[in-house]
Amino acid sequence: MPTLAIVNFNIVCATLGGFITLFGLVSYLLKEKFYVSEPLISTLAGLVFSPHATNFIRPLEFANNNEVDLETITLYVTRLVLGVQLVLAGVQLPSKYLWKERKSLSLLLGPGMCCMWISTSLLVWALVPNINFLFALAVGASVTPTDPVLSNSIVKGKFADKNISPPLQKIIIAESGANDGLGYPFLFLALYLIKYTGDHGQGVHGGAGHAMALWFYDTWVYVIILSVVYGAVVGWIAKELLHWAEERHYVDRESFLVFAITLALFIVGTVGMIGSDDVLACFIAGNVFTWDDWFRLETMDDSLQPTIDMLLNVSIFMWFGAVCPWHSFVDNNVIPIYRLIPLGILVLLLRRLPMVLAFHKKIPQIEEIRHAFFVGFFGPIGVSAIFYLYIAREFLREIEVDGEQREDAARLSELLNVVIWFLTCCSIFVHGLSIPLGKLGFYLPRTISYAMSTERISASQSMARTSESDARHGADGEPTIDAWNLTRPFRRRLTTSERGDAVPSTASWLPRAIARVGQHIVRDVQRMTSKPIDDKLPQTTDDRNSDSSGRSGIQAGERPEISSPRDARLIGRAINDPPVRVDGGDADADGPRVNVSSPLQSPVGTRAPSPERADIAALAAPAPSRDVSIGWQRTIRFPDEPPLSQPKA
Repeated sequence: MPTLAIVNFNIVCATLGGFITLFGLVSYLLKEKFYVSEPLISTLAGLVFSPHATNFIRPLEFANNNEVDLETITLYVTRLVLGVQLVLAGVQLPSKYLWKERKSLSLLLGPGMCCMWISTSLLVWALVPNINFLFALAVGASVTPTDPVLSNSIVKGKFADKNISPPLQKIIIAESGANDGLGYPFLFLALYLIKYTGDHGQGVHGGAGHAMALWFYDTWVYVIILSVVYGAVVGWIAKELLHWAEERHYVDRESFLVFAITLALFIVGTVGMIGSDDVLACFIAGNVFTWDDWFRLETMDDSLQPTIDMLLNVSIFMWFGAVCPWHSFVDNNVIPIYRLIPLGILVLLLRRLPMVLAFHKKIPQIEEIRHAFFVGFFGPIGVSAIFYLYIAREFLREIEVDGEQREDAARLSELLNVVIWFLTCCSIFVHGLSIPLGKLGFYLPRTISYAMSTERISASQSMARTSESDARHGADGEPTIDAWNLTRPFRRRLTTSERGDAVPSTASWLPRAIARVGQHIVRDVQRMTSKPIDDKLPQTTDDRNSDSSGRSGIQAGERPEISSPRDARLIGRAINDPPVRVDGGDADADGPRVNVSSPLQSPVGTRAPSPERADIAALAAPAPSRDVSIGWQRTIRFPDEPPLSQPKA
């Protein structure tokens, strides 16, 4: 008998696959038309499917209802995503980019990160009650790095292609990739000092000197410098091996494309085993791997890397939406909600923007002040902040007194969990909605203004209908279509009292720029309608396949050229030119007219043949109902003329 297997694995696969499938159906509409980012949509989906809502995804059950195991799983997932994303970010940069742009990057990664760290720490220290400055430094260090995952969603797509220059996109990618690994020194300076000096150093031996020694030797040498060297060596060896295999045709296309991703997995595993900075090592390895620009150019048009990038983005932010402690924002022991909300707003405004505005003149990629505002505002907090959050909480769990976590370490751990998760959610929502809201604020006033102007035009036309009747009707009372009727919506409005003097009032139906554009359009239409159009003239094969300039046919997507007819002649007034004789014979019916006032009175034999139309001269035949012949070469036919008939064979 069949039984249902409603287990977590099946539920998660169905939920994740179904969401990505449905999101893919409207992904272009959401990202390229509405400019809504993938992380925002995925986080909302994770919240909807989490235990806080539908309870489809139950992350705590994956960890056997153990909070520590759940944090460990989240830490490993963030390490994996950051490793792959940073290798891909390094591969995207041009040849020797870190060396060529070392001045700009050193400014952003040195004084820039220090300013971001201090400004965020001061805000946390001011708004979170009953904490010391070391706690604030730890919180500020966790959110100092800009997130490469969210940065990629900002510097890619139609909006970025239109509004962000390629040099600016590259410097944002390089900074967000490099400063992820460089967050370790800022974080562990505060953590070491808290461990060895906080709460009178209970449970540990040593003091501030021992903490600074560990910070120099352990953090800078073993974590930062070793990871840079390891990443550079592994990236260079991988590049040479791939060159060797590709030259001998040992590697197939699929393995070639996935090489950078597998390299990221290798670095995350090996650097994690030695306890160094795997995030920074991945970024350095990715940049060195494409140091000669060969791999980047070979994979530039391939869609595998963007596809992997999209899958990782959607998956990690759905997981964040499910594991985020939403309830702790209003129910915690460290900061009330009325302080937490101003903290999130001020951090997003003051964490990065003042630093970029102060240094933007020394960064060549930031050419204008609006670019400085963009770079200063879009410094998102995301996956890297959660990564440092769980690194810090793992470190703080080791500070124990009598088998229990020390009191100050426990308080700092809760503070980190609440504040960093809240700042991350604020960044996801604010940066994910900034572009669509900005677009709405730009287009909505223009749309309202256009609608009001159109309504005002309609009302004004109705009010002025009686006074303009003379201009709209001829002497016989019949309506006429003239320049006044065509250009009336684009004229400036006349006051009632001064209409006879034709003095324009200060109010206008349309803005002056739109009125000028409308007048130009009306003039063009008048010129086009005044030209004769030969839609009755039979055409030969050569006429149909070539235009007046001799080109054969009209290319696909090309607008046809509007020009006067080839054999056009003057109509409506007498011409005193004599008949044109051809080869000493009689004048044919296609030359200048002689003293006639109507085309119907044009006798046969008063026009010379047109050279271009010599091939259809034989088709000319007299109309059966008239004693005058009207040839097929006629360019314009009049309404009072009888229909032409084909000559009989």
